[in-house]
Amino acid sequence: MTVGILALQGDFQEHEAVLQRIGVATRQVRLPAHLDGIERLIIPGGESTTIGKLLVTYRLLEPLRARAGRDLALWGTCAGAILLARQIVDGLPGGQPTLAAMDIVVRRNAFGRQIHSFETTLDVPILGDQPLPGVFIRAPIIESVGPTVDILARLSDTTIVAAQQQRLLVTTFHPELTPDDRFHRYFLEL
Repeated sequence: MTVGILALQGDFQEHEAVLQRIGVATRQVRLPAHLDGIERLIIPGGESTTIGKLLVTYRLLEPLRARAGRDLALWGTCAGAILLARQIVDGLPGGQPTLAAMDIVVRRNAFGRQIHSFETTLDVPILGDQPLPGVFIRAPIIESVGPTVDILARLSDTTIVAAQQQRLLVTTFHPELTPDDRFHRYFLEL
């Protein structure tokens, strides 16, 4: 199995390092042809507006929309979660290019500016009893989910920070920035 990692902007190299550490082949995806033979794709954290514009520029937006959740499992971390969301609260005037594939509503930069970034531990029952480290950097939150979306993790104040809709997965934090590879392994099972 080869896992694609969208490599237009953001922390794609960190995801690549985790997958290679656990013995999974990866392919950096920058063009539609790079999607050939890929059944799983990670959309990394970064700047969602920039990534969205680059999806259009490199003609990846429509191929990804056509395959999202069908023959292509997608995992969006932080900015990737924004790009997968059906709706963005406090988005840019006129909107931004997104995949709009998952029935969630997200709020961009929900915790404030860079200085308000933080780390915490999360209970993620699907990953076992051991708490998961969560790194939140200018992170979005998931404000609401549709009826077919499962909530996977919340902060202690009940804010939703991870969800799944069949073969679509989002985390508003950065599992790739910790030594814990359980979310990556979970994604491989979708």
